[in-house]
Amino acid sequence: ASGMLTGGRILHHLKAFGGDPNNTILLAGFQAPGTRGYTITSGSRELKIHGQYHSIKANVLQIDALSAHADQKGLLHWLSPLKTHPAKKIFLTHGEPSASDALRLRIKDQMNIECQIPHLGDCVEFDDF
Repeated sequence: ASGMLTGGRILHHLKAFGGDPNNTILLAGFQAPGTRGYTITSGSRELKIHGQYHSIKANVLQIDALSAHADQKGLLHWLSPLKTHPAKKIFLTHGEPSASDALRLRIKDQMNIECQIPHLGDCVEFDDF
């Protein structure tokens, strides 16, 4: 299911079971602003799903320690033992802006690999690599 409640079968589960106070919605990991997951962890008890608003009476809990994504430490750990760096430049394309920028700086400073955070619409010529 979508971890931030943005799409897929979880929307049908929310509609079917979210209105029952005997149920619990357990969210694993970070919930990005603008997602349904963020909305209900911030206290809202109403979600728009498939064009209609649905009351959320279920208990909402969040476990921050679970995630399918590596954190900054995990990514640096993965990169560090490589004898040959995977590229001349690394592009960070996933994550919150402040966390991405902090990782970009650490990759540049600690590993001496150029690192860039592209913006929507940016074009990159790979012939230069």
